[in-house]
Amino acid sequence: MTKIFLVAHQTRSEIRGLIAEIVAWSKAGRHEVWMASQDANALGWSDLASDRAAAEADLVLSLGGDGTVLRAVHELDGAAVPVLGVNVGTLGYLTEVEPAQCLATLDRWISGKEGKDFEIDSRMMVRATLTPANGGSQTTWRALNEVVLEKQQSGHTIWLDVDINGFEFAQYSADGVIVASPTGSTAYSMSARGPVVSPRHRALLITPVSPHMLFDRSLVLDPEEKVHIRVVGTRPVDVAIDGRRVASLTQGDTVSFAPDNAQAYFVRVTPPKFHQIVRQKFGLGDE
Repeated sequence: MTKIFLVAHQTRSEIRGLIAEIVAWSKAGRHEVWMASQDANALGWSDLASDRAAAEADLVLSLGGDGTVLRAVHELDGAAVPVLGVNVGTLGYLTEVEPAQCLATLDRWISGKEGKDFEIDSRMMVRATLTPANGGSQTTWRALNEVVLEKQQSGHTIWLDVDINGFEFAQYSADGVIVASPTGSTAYSMSARGPVVSPRHRALLITPVSPHMLFDRSLVLDPEEKVHIRVVGTRPVDVAIDGRRVASLTQGDTVSFAPDNAQAYFVRVTPPKFHQIVRQKFGLGDE
């Protein structure tokens, strides 16, 4: 019996029918499927609702787009459980198969052999640690795509001191600063004119958002380099992890960055297609 945790986009109507197919498949194979109560109730599948953690599963099945995959990774909270992304929506970088291939891919993963029938793709995640200026306790988060320190107040820039390996690098006057993983290079960092980096790399990417200064380039650093960003001035700064606001910073608060001890794992049944997705999204080839 295989244990599968479902994470699903809550507003795409076609997902209800896909869940019905997965439930019928699971009953025929005597597999176990459950969802978080919030997803299950929103999609009309309250009988699948459970408080069981995603980390108890053998596989996390993400039904949606890249945002749903990110939510699935965060549900795991660092547990080494692979995620299979089923693309229900627009073309994404993290999803693997289309809905019509979902059940066949599940069969392939259950009965197949790693290295022959499927691969497990591991991705670096970023760990961010907040050290408050007032001496309060530290808080730590992990991100698959990026950590963003950004302004709260419209029409005002913020000031952020960036130290690398114990030496001051620059004081940024900007709308924000993004610290991204290679996986996140095609997310917010790219929209801020950051580089596109193969997700097979390990690196920390530092990209300023709308900088009001001469230096406006991204940095691509070795992941083991020590990066600290400190809030300068009195304007408040938000911290967002993979698009989700998690904290507000004040003057003197410092966030440190490093590779997380945990990695994200994805089931792949096709050759790596990162470059093909970039090509298609940007119209680099013939139609």
